Amino acid sequence: MQVILLERVAKLGQMGDVVDVKPGFARNYLLPQGKALTASAANVASFEERKSQLEARNLETKKEAEALAEKLDGQQFIVIRSASDAGALYGSVTPRDAADAATEDGFSIDKKQVALARPIKDLGLHDVHVHLHPEVMATIQMNVARSLEEAELQASGKSIQELAAEEEAAADFEIAELFDDIGAAASEDEDLAETAGVETEETADEDETNEG
Repeated sequence: MQVILLERVAKLGQMGDVVDVKPGFARNYLLPQGKALTASAANVASFEERKSQLEARNLETKKEAEALAEKLDGQQFIVIRSASDAGALYGSVTPRDAADAATEDGFSIDKKQVALARPIKDLGLHDVHVHLHPEVMATIQMNVARSLEEAELQASGKSIQELAAEEEAAADFEIAELFDDIGAAASEDEDLAETAGVETEETADEDETNEG
C-alpha cells in the first residue's frame, strides 16, 4: 500500500515522500495518527497545495520540541514500586507511568511519546527515550525504587545489589559483635567463678588451721 508522509517517520522517510507500507501499519498507525495519507492522485495534489503550510507548521512544532528537549533531557523522575529483595518489581513501569511521573514534575508528556522496548520490571536507574517531535528526542531517567530513601541512594550511584550487600555486611557485623559480647560475658563469669573457688579454698585452709 502506498502512502504520502505528512511528517518524518523513522525508517520510512521524510515529509512528502511516497512510500510502500503494509496495509495494517497504514490503517492502524500512520493514517489514524495523521502521519500519512493514502497516496491517491487527489491526496498527492492536496499535499502539494498544503506543502508550504505543513512545512511551516512542522518547523514551528520542531522549535517548540527543541526548547522542551533542552529542559527535559537528562531529567530524573522517581517512581515508587514494591519489589523483592532481589530487585524484581511486583508489576512493571509502563510508558504511562513514565509520562505521569514527568507530568507531575511539570513536563507535559503523553504516553505515546515515551519509547519503551518493554516495560521496566527491575529496581534501579533506567534510561527512557521521549519522542517530542519526529525530529526531536530527549532522554530521561526513571529512578525506580521501593522508597524515597532508596531512590536517593540509587541516584548517588549505588545499585540495589550494593545496598543489599551493605545491609548484609552490617547485619553480619552486628551478629559478630553480639557473639563477642556473649563471649566476653562468659569469660567474665568464668573469671568470677575461678576467683570464688580460690577464695573458698583459702577460707577452708584457714578454718583447718584454726581448728588445729
